[in-house]
Amino acid sequence: MAVLGFRTTNYAVCIYVHGTQRIANIASEYHEPVKQYAAKKYTIEHYAPENNRTKQLDIALANGYITVAEYDETIAYMDTPLEMLIED
Repeated sequence: MAVLGFRTTNYAVCIYVHGTQRIANIASEYHEPVKQYAAKKYTIEHYAPENNRTKQLDIALANGYITVAEYDETIAYMDTPLEMLIED
């Protein structure tokens, strides 16, 4: 099955922002693209302005939306050069 960009985005929002979905429950071909998207779009900056989602990964972990392993896997993609991550 092809990985569709709009689904990757929707899954990331549902998992990391709203907590209404879990990585384990989505199609396996979306697991890594969703983590890559989150790594590219959400950060772990603790002192960012509240009007953006830069603390979303920490919030997702604290709220139980993602596991520690999923958090670590997502953070690992932040060390990947941006050109190697998925495109918008």
